[in-house]
Amino acid sequence: MIGVSEQVVIARPGTELLRPASWDAHERLGDEDAAIHEELEAEQNILSVDRFSLFYGKQQALHEVSMGVPAGKVTSLIGPSGCGKSTLLRSFNRLNDLIDNVRTEGNIYLSGQPIYARNVDVIELRKRMGMVFQKSNPFPMSIFENVVYGVRLAGERHRGVLAEVAERSLRGAALWEEVKDRLHGSAMSLSGGQQQRLCIARAIAADPEVLLMDEPCSALDPIATGKVEELIHNLRGEYTIVVVTHNMQQAARVSDYTALMYLGRLIEYGPTKAVFVNPHRRETEAYVTGRFG
Repeated sequence: MIGVSEQVVIARPGTELLRPASWDAHERLGDEDAAIHEELEAEQNILSVDRFSLFYGKQQALHEVSMGVPAGKVTSLIGPSGCGKSTLLRSFNRLNDLIDNVRTEGNIYLSGQPIYARNVDVIELRKRMGMVFQKSNPFPMSIFENVVYGVRLAGERHRGVLAEVAERSLRGAALWEEVKDRLHGSAMSLSGGQQQRLCIARAIAADPEVLLMDEPCSALDPIATGKVEELIHNLRGEYTIVVVTHNMQQAARVSDYTALMYLGRLIEYGPTKAVFVNPHRRETEAYVTGRFG
């Protein structure tokens, strides 16, 4: 876990006070490319975003985003509400396809293969990229059946295999010891934090390559949040994890790399500590020091 202090948002002495109203963000952000830190060049990317734009009808939500997501690392997407971070996350497994009038330009590559090619099996793609949503969404069935739901859909019926998948996934989600004696009880009886970890167990049961998390702790209390953050730390390396968060301290605690987005554009992307302590762009410094957003 990156040892970034929770005081990372304290401004450095002598920095100029930025007021969002004092500069035209649309014009300013279009004038220069995103600041991509050189440390990313040494990483092996499992996801590569190539000049990717997304439109809801005539409204453009993402503007030619280009970035790589390092394999086996935790990457956080931060930025103010409406900046496009969740839209980008949902573009990785094409969940935005479910929205009417969505159009894309550019492409995203998973292990070198374009995911927006016409011959892509979207269902298979989503199996390779597990999704954990902002609000936990356990199915109204047993804990056991929640975990093995996707495996059953894939055609697995052998009880021994299903039991092995359930135990492995629940252990991976740090939930096994809490539920092993009530696997056939209702998932709805679990606490909010346990339900979220159950959803993580369900996501990793299919053995995905990438785990996508959209504000996974926003509805949790501090204790449950701590457990999910510890889980993210323990899963790094085994999975590539991309986390959307509004909580900058959380990004500092859990991620190896952090990307700042604003108005649908990538502003800066680099090692988490560097982004918070020594950012390359004035907009990044203004955001992480709390002067806008």
